Amino acid sequence: MLEKSSDEKHMTAKPKLFDTHLHIIDARFPLTPNNGYLPAEFTASDYLQRMRGYELAGGAIVSGSFQAFDQSYLLTALQQLGPSFVGVTQLPATVTDTELVQLNAAGVRAVRFNLKRGGSEDIRHLQYFARRVHEAVGWHVELYVDSRELPELYPTLIKLPAVSIDHLGLAQADFPTLLKLVEKGVHVKATGFGRVDFDVPTALRDIFAANPDALMFGTDLPSTRAPRAYTDDDFRLVIDTLGTENARKVLYDNAFRFYQCKTSSPTAR
Repeated sequence: MLEKSSDEKHMTAKPKLFDTHLHIIDARFPLTPNNGYLPAEFTASDYLQRMRGYELAGGAIVSGSFQAFDQSYLLTALQQLGPSFVGVTQLPATVTDTELVQLNAAGVRAVRFNLKRGGSEDIRHLQYFARRVHEAVGWHVELYVDSRELPELYPTLIKLPAVSIDHLGLAQADFPTLLKLVEKGVHVKATGFGRVDFDVPTALRDIFAANPDALMFGTDLPSTRAPRAYTDDDFRLVIDTLGTENARKVLYDNAFRFYQCKTSSPTAR
């Protein structure tokens, strides 16, 4: 189980949070080594225990490279955490419409392309797959991608119906392309602050200024392979940087709309 952060005992009342990026790692289900890496277990109960000091209103469980196309862990985690949580999964382009409908009914709301680590469908299927899942079940596509790859992808991404990009795009290089995408309606996750190579407050301000509806916060717990794991200071940084009213959009409102969420309190079952 993840250890408590050093400042967790001093948590005060928090604004409502929809956590757009968390991983559940349950050893009962298949895990596939990615470049020799397998993560430590981090169950739904571990996650709720870590987040007990927050006003947690839901979140998005994201499939990692080490989970490949397995849906069993995700369906179980969605049942455990309840209807205020949704899933971001990885699927082959050959998935049937019946399977998409079944996953949608279980709470899945997006398909992920992991350009950084692999484990997902090949990027050559992006345009076809993004349109297909949006037309079939209203999903968006999520990209774990370095901003340096965005100029080549830009002509494709601006034509897709709904897109989000993980971890602020990771890199300062070609960050202006990320901002151009944001202006076109692409969403960006304010996640993984320990993964990026630039000043986070500046990036938050720039993205919010480009499109105040685009930025969505997430914890990235348990921060697998991150140079620095998530801390509660990352949450406070958003509020301190953007102010309470703007932070409310980033911490809850934008994600709630984007993920088509239900309203109920998250509880492990």
